[in-house]
Amino acid sequence: MTFANDVLQTWDKTNEIQIETSRGEGAPVHRTTIWIVVDGDAAYVRSVRGPAGRWYRELVANPQGAVHAGGARTPVRAEPATDADSIARVSAAVQRKYEAQWRGPTASMLREETLPTTLKLLPTS
Repeated sequence: MTFANDVLQTWDKTNEIQIETSRGEGAPVHRTTIWIVVDGDAAYVRSVRGPAGRWYRELVANPQGAVHAGGARTPVRAEPATDADSIARVSAAVQRKYEAQWRGPTASMLREETLPTTLKLLPTS
């Protein structure tokens, strides 16, 4: 199952999205501005603060969230991207999309400690 093509295109063209997360049922909902990259028919996010990022901790604890971009809210489910090939492709996509405009922050997204925070976003069923 993948996202609709128009959703992926919007995310691919949008520099910053808002990720909606919560610790779980009944807990407060938070929105945080983050980067997103698209690789083929998949979308990925990574925490610039590594495992210390609140949105990242919440999305790992409760994988149900949403992406706000292009005036739309898209429900998502997150899963860790643990294979080296996916992580390398995401790093390359981050460089292509962001390095020319934000060199320093892009370097932060490529630090060794941030790589394990790569999450693949999937449509909710």
